Amino acid sequence: MPDMEGAVSMSDVAAFQPEALQLPELSPLALKANPFLAEQLFSQWLSLPDTSRLVKSLLSAAKTGEPLNAIGNTSSTNAGSGSPIPSMFPSGCTPPLSPRSISGSPRTVKQRAGPSSLSSPLKVISEPVREVIPQFYFKNGRLPPDETRERCLFDVDQHFYDHMDGLQQHEFKTVAKDICKLPSFFSTILFRRIDVNSVGIITRDQFIDYWVKGNFLTMDLATQIYTILKQPDRGYLTQEDFRPILREILATHPGLEFLQSTPEFQERYAETVIYRIFHYVNRSGTGRLTLKELKRSNLVAAMHQVDEEEDINKVLRYFSYEHFYVIYCKFWELDTDHDFLIDKENLIRYGNHALTYRIVDRVFSQVARKFRSKVEGKMGYEDFVYFILSEEDKSSEPGIEFWFNCIDLDGNGVLTSNEMQFFYEEQLHRMECMAQEPVPFEDILCQIIDMIGPETEGLVTLRDMKRTKLAGHVFNILFNLNKFIAFESRDPFLIRQERENPTLTEWDRFAHREYIRLSMEDDAEDVSNGSGDVWDESLEAPF
Repeated sequence: MPDMEGAVSMSDVAAFQPEALQLPELSPLALKANPFLAEQLFSQWLSLPDTSRLVKSLLSAAKTGEPLNAIGNTSSTNAGSGSPIPSMFPSGCTPPLSPRSISGSPRTVKQRAGPSSLSSPLKVISEPVREVIPQFYFKNGRLPPDETRERCLFDVDQHFYDHMDGLQQHEFKTVAKDICKLPSFFSTILFRRIDVNSVGIITRDQFIDYWVKGNFLTMDLATQIYTILKQPDRGYLTQEDFRPILREILATHPGLEFLQSTPEFQERYAETVIYRIFHYVNRSGTGRLTLKELKRSNLVAAMHQVDEEEDINKVLRYFSYEHFYVIYCKFWELDTDHDFLIDKENLIRYGNHALTYRIVDRVFSQVARKFRSKVEGKMGYEDFVYFILSEEDKSSEPGIEFWFNCIDLDGNGVLTSNEMQFFYEEQLHRMECMAQEPVPFEDILCQIIDMIGPETEGLVTLRDMKRTKLAGHVFNILFNLNKFIAFESRDPFLIRQERENPTLTEWDRFAHREYIRLSMEDDAEDVSNGSGDVWDESLEAPF
């Protein structure tokens, strides 16, 4: 067959696929490793009559432009077997297949779909299927759905219909609340973010450029608030960033209207709210509140509650005026010289001398939190806010972290029995001085271990303390004698309070009790300073 051998050169052997020979007794890997053997087999295959007819029919079809169909163009006697390639073994001489080759043969598994399943001796290359990958990065944020965008534009047109020249600041509040779905006290800062040139008027196009084209429609509420509050060149929020909305709350909220005549206490209220926000939300303690921290907190929900609730004292998270009143009065009681600074001797009087000297020393060592006060050895008002929230809400995550760091003398992240004994020794001495029955440390240690249930016996980690609901009681055992005795006596009044209001935190209950006590003391002082018939306005408390 010289003409056929000329048409199909031996150079094609290099491109030939050994699997196409379908030799069950020869591995394709063996053929690839022995090219001369493959060449001899290929030559033998070309000499078969069926192969001659197949190759000639394919060549004829290629010349006339007909589609190549290896199965249809051959009259091979083996066509009935489903393979277009003539077998090299005589009929009846093919070795039997392994019993497991029908379902588990490697040759069966390796069969490929597509053109190669035709087992054509000519190499057929198919075009790769091009998979369309949807866009996943948007430089300026993901675009909103057309329906959302059209609905927003319709609402914008409705609000600006009678104000073709634009909206002034006092008219913009409905836009912030109805279209942007923000608390109403965000209207002023949002207005200023849009009115960059301080013209005093925002047009429809300006609002659309900022809100719609700025992709605020695709942001969640926390991201919207974060973007509006933060400075454009920063990736975090500072305490100063919250002052504009606090000023707006003080100016517009009906529950704080009585404070408008005392601007100095307006400022103290705003500071206290901001300190509380950063105490609970800024878990990194850097003073830079991130978007991730904001989303993890309940601050956004509290802001909406402020906007909907006329009684500011019902907003227990961050904004309650009664809570501010308690914090400020407790600080004022300790700050005897009223220089707005307190030292160790002042703090030791907190809670009727409830704390031990050793724990107060640790607080002033600033291992738990660096003081913001610029006077060495003195605690400022902001530092006191962090302290009192940690002291009266020891079971909260910030409180647990604060006191754990104070007890961890070597700072290795683990509380040992020696460290706990160091603080309990002073408690034991105080119990003896107060004629209380002293409880040996060995018994106390067993009680603490039972409360915490540490993962590693004898070692208490911060993770262990956060897992238990009794972390606050453990700390009270070590350095707050008054609360330790109250817990041991199981005050039925406190137990009933907890059952009636299970959603209230330790801080909420403390602030409620203290506010009642302080208000009663103020009333008694007012009565003692004047008669019941004559009221001296100069004696009225500024709160």
